[in-house]
Amino acid sequence: MAISLQKGQKISLDKESGQALTKVIMGLGWDAAKKGGLLGGLLGGGGSVDLDASCILFGEDNKVADTVWFRQLKSRDGSIVHTGDNTTGAGDGDDEQIIVDLSKVPANIKSLVFTVNSFTGQTFDAVENAYCRMVNAANQSEIARYTLTTQGAHTAQIMAKVYRHNNEWKMHAIGEASNGRTFEQLVPAIIPYL
Repeated sequence: MAISLQKGQKISLDKESGQALTKVIMGLGWDAAKKGGLLGGLLGGGGSVDLDASCILFGEDNKVADTVWFRQLKSRDGSIVHTGDNTTGAGDGDDEQIIVDLSKVPANIKSLVFTVNSFTGQTFDAVENAYCRMVNAANQSEIARYTLTTQGAHTAQIMAKVYRHNNEWKMHAIGEASNGRTFEQLVPAIIPYL
């Protein structure tokens, strides 16, 4: 049974999954918020929201070593792959996925930070039912889920960090609201969490 993470909570991925993990999937899902009332219906409430999931790889020096996002779907070493950009949030299940082969992440990479941002500049007031979840790729079982409950005038969120600690992979649910249309604009806000 998957653990439902709270903001700031840290877990061991191996312990929560009950086995040593080699490959995980970070799934991101969301829906466009439905606008209520007569004006919401007349003005075309709902619609689509283009959120983008990114993974930023940080080295021991807390500097960006590589990135995976909709403009670079694979890390240079091939250990992390983005499955593609969803520009609407429509449909059930994960809207975007980033697959991480933990066994192939280079030893000099200290942490992987997962972010979500609105490339089109829509704020999280236009988003509902947003979540990120960690899945064991070997059996598709959900290890942990973090519900992104924060609606507001921000355009991005620093979701979670997956990092090495004492030879095991751990996950930290960050859930920090931020602003930026791409991951580059979020890096200064990420540094304190490294």
